Amino acid sequence: MISPPPPPVSQERVLPTLNLDGTRRWMRPKLFAGRFLRRRRWLAWVLIALFTGLPYLRIGGQPAVLLDIVQRRFTILGTTFLPTDTMLLMLLLVGLFVAVFLLTAVWGRVWCGWACPQTVYMEFLYRPIERLIEGGPRAQRDLDGRRLPLRRLLKYGVFVALSMFLAHTFLAYFVGVDALRHWVTRSPFEHPAAFLVMAGTTALMFLDFGWFREQVCMVACPYGRFQSVLLDRRSLIVGYDARRGEPRGHLERGQAGRGRGDCVDCGACVVTCPTGIDIRDGLQMECIHCTQCIDACDSVMDRIGRPRGLIRYSSRDELAGQPRRVLRPRIVLYPLLLVAVWGMLGWSLTHRQSADVTVLRGLGSPFTILPSGEVSNQIRIKIVNRASGDRRYLIELADGEGLRLIAPDNPVAVAEGHTATATVFVTAPHTMFRNGDRDVHFKVSDGRDFTDIVPYRLLGPEAPPS
Repeated sequence: MISPPPPPVSQERVLPTLNLDGTRRWMRPKLFAGRFLRRRRWLAWVLIALFTGLPYLRIGGQPAVLLDIVQRRFTILGTTFLPTDTMLLMLLLVGLFVAVFLLTAVWGRVWCGWACPQTVYMEFLYRPIERLIEGGPRAQRDLDGRRLPLRRLLKYGVFVALSMFLAHTFLAYFVGVDALRHWVTRSPFEHPAAFLVMAGTTALMFLDFGWFREQVCMVACPYGRFQSVLLDRRSLIVGYDARRGEPRGHLERGQAGRGRGDCVDCGACVVTCPTGIDIRDGLQMECIHCTQCIDACDSVMDRIGRPRGLIRYSSRDELAGQPRRVLRPRIVLYPLLLVAVWGMLGWSLTHRQSADVTVLRGLGSPFTILPSGEVSNQIRIKIVNRASGDRRYLIELADGEGLRLIAPDNPVAVAEGHTATATVFVTAPHTMFRNGDRDVHFKVSDGRDFTDIVPYRLLGPEAPPS
């Protein structure tokens, strides 16, 4: 019995990268050289060098960037944030969010198209290698129908090597270059867990740039979905000038194109788009503002003798024929918020001491009456060492007349970037308490540049014991 032929693959699309029958439409963007591509290429190589070298830079003896999640220490531009820095971390995150809002309101999705690591590595590292090994878009599509041809296997091998390098670079931001160097130079059997982390990260990098690609921007990244509230009609976007381009139509020999717009419906802006959209349909979530369509359209306009700029950086209001207006409420509000938030963060960082001291009440009973009749308070003193180096902190009573401090471990040794809690006891005659309490002050110093006096209220009986 002769089996029926397989159904043809649908060429219709529901999404830019999805056909009507659910099959994936692979993006094979055609490269058009132009002024924006040259600028993006130069910026991309600078950013790749920055992304790669940043974990190795040190500022003031500290890593430039180290996000140590296990130890809960975050070092950014040489400044270390500890778990106790809740307010500082909040100000830092709020400042970053406001900066993103301002950047998007003014320049649109310039981050996505010009500086995002996903775009930078995909368009200026992985795709160029893919074109070098497999050829242009037509040659790549010819390989799609074959079962793992040699050139594609070679490409995947190079992608694995690149992904391994990127995985090590990525992990350096979270474990530090010293731990990474230890992982690389020692046998995987000495650190199997670390090796599995590295292998898993390499696999994720390979799947990202070798398989998911633009799907990461369109499905996983929420930034495109937020652009409807981050952008306004005066924000800078990559847009098609429909007033100039429509009605579109193909150029025909011997015709001057009267009654038609400048768009010759060549499709260059579509075949070069890395997310597969048609920029002529207007602003879309999938557009990452990579400007490849601008270079493609400009090259066509140059060939047919028409002015550039049919697709260009503009705003929706300008494309609709309205005058350009830069100032609007959000352009004023966002900078004011940014100055306020970063100002508070800067002031907090410059006035931050090299250690934090917190005095807490001890566990159990608030106080104990000793056989001698004295009243004893158990107190916990928590010390966070922010200084560069290990320190020893001496605990004293600043106003200890008539009081006795008992500290089993004094001074207290605290490693750099760590926290230690010392348990001390303060005893006092019951006659020193008025209305069941007495105010005292603890003095904590490291013998160098740190001294802090912390108030505390001792508890005791309201009346002398009978």
